[in-house]
Amino acid sequence: MSRNALKIHKKELRLADLHAPDIESIQSEAARLGYPNEMEYLVALHRLAFEGISRENNTTQTVQKAKPLPPKPKPYFATKYGETYCGDSAVLMQSTLKPESIDLIMTSPPFGLVRKKSYGNEEADQYVEWFEQFAAQFQRVLKPTGSLVIDIGGSWNPGIPTRSLYHYDLLLMLCRKYKFHLAQEFYWWNPAKLPTPAEWVNVRRVRVKDAVNCIWWLSKTPFPKASNRRVLQPYSSSMKHLLKRGYTPKIRPSGHDISDKFQRDNGGAIPPNLIALANTESNSSYQRYCKKLGLPVHPARFPLGIPAFFIKMLTNPGYHVIDPFAGSCMTGYAAEILGRQWTCFELDENFVAGARVRFNEQDSVSLAGRSEPYGICPPNLSASDSDVPLVEDGGKRRPLAQTS
Repeated sequence: MSRNALKIHKKELRLADLHAPDIESIQSEAARLGYPNEMEYLVALHRLAFEGISRENNTTQTVQKAKPLPPKPKPYFATKYGETYCGDSAVLMQSTLKPESIDLIMTSPPFGLVRKKSYGNEEADQYVEWFEQFAAQFQRVLKPTGSLVIDIGGSWNPGIPTRSLYHYDLLLMLCRKYKFHLAQEFYWWNPAKLPTPAEWVNVRRVRVKDAVNCIWWLSKTPFPKASNRRVLQPYSSSMKHLLKRGYTPKIRPSGHDISDKFQRDNGGAIPPNLIALANTESNSSYQRYCKKLGLPVHPARFPLGIPAFFIKMLTNPGYHVIDPFAGSCMTGYAAEILGRQWTCFELDENFVAGARVRFNEQDSVSLAGRSEPYGICPPNLSASDSDVPLVEDGGKRRPLAQTS
């Protein structure tokens, strides 16, 4: 097909000549495959059909051609170290990323919730099947020594106070079908999280508040690149005192042999796999920018410290980090500050447009964050239980005071 013929074809083809259901179907398929618009998709289909026919000796012969790949898209915006694309990451990863080219996939995908959210979550019972299209790309683009880190919140089964197992099903699928290893499970405790679900926590009083997200650290090999020396925490006051006055090596009641190496100053304490970090951003430049332009603020942002922690522990400066469910591009923002190459993908253009402002003030941001530790109380066993009866039906019925 000549270039002139292609121009004529574009000029004469009009979507207005089609029926509404056909237009919707074409628009949906074009977006799914990553084409910039419906016209480019239709022209690609026409080219495929046109080139699939060769004429030899006045005989028409059908020639099988591969399905056309979408053209490599242009980033929505770019920075010193990275770029952000708007579209379906399952398609965009295939057209923008080479096999085994990525050192870290750091992401927080839409959770499998019972109630639909504005940012497009999937039904919990269909979540694993939906996620497989991304898992295949993760396996393709990740380096053999790279890591996949997924922050994923839990979900409650509809109408009853029991938990969905979807995020554990996801973990098993990634390990069993796509051969990832579970390097370690982390738990993100948000001290500022409200007591939810309100029905079971505040009304019927048969559950405690859900304040922890699971974070799965996965890898292709049992030995991915990593160093916990990158993320050491300040010593506690008791440890500082021990280092100052010394420690007598001995075997503890638990059987652990505490040698004289225990009193060596290693520059900080090894952090646990419980990450305590409040998510209390309420008046940031990102939120003000979105409000000014009438853009929606992404409602499920994780704090900067989450991606920064794993980027520091699992990558070197100059390594390539991606987030296939970027939202407001917090992963890209952390990577930019830490001097890593990064690529973010986000389906919703409104969220991508709002994310741009994060990189306008990058030089003024500090990763120091909160210096004081969060406090968490041990179980309160001194409170009286004799005058507080158990909820005999387990919360099956609402208290009368709440139903009037």
